[in-house]
Amino acid sequence: MIPALIDLDPRTPWPVLPPGIHDATIAEIEATFATTPHRRWLFDGFVRAAQALAAAGCRTLYLDGSFVTGKPHPEDFDGCWEHAGVDLSLLDPVLKTFEPKRLKQKRKFFGELFPAQLPGAPGMTFLQFFQIEKYSQRSKGILRVSLAVKGATP
Repeated sequence: MIPALIDLDPRTPWPVLPPGIHDATIAEIEATFATTPHRRWLFDGFVRAAQALAAAGCRTLYLDGSFVTGKPHPEDFDGCWEHAGVDLSLLDPVLKTFEPKRLKQKRKFFGELFPAQLPGAPGMTFLQFFQIEKYSQRSKGILRVSLAVKGATP
């Protein structure tokens, strides 16, 4: 279940998820965040990326970025995925491409996704990095999406 967004800090320009990793389904994400045509467009890209990851054997995806905040017009979504069980030979090559600014990912999926255990900042993985709010440097929440639902893709 997706918790209500909170005002984390006066330096944070819009509400964010409360600290922690919160389990969510694709349907819950759609109902909560795909609320405008632009947000729907981003959500559709996220679903395509989730499907590509699931097809390669990914079981867990984490969703972050301004898409899962109260920002009225988010630029994209960000996130990371657990690499355990992923067959890289089956993974969409775009999801293995991290060239400057991840332009191929943004063009195809409208967001950016990284392996969760890779360094996202000095001394922390992407999974840890995405739990830090960038304006206040305080802990905030992210969403965990299970892609391993009886072999089905999102």
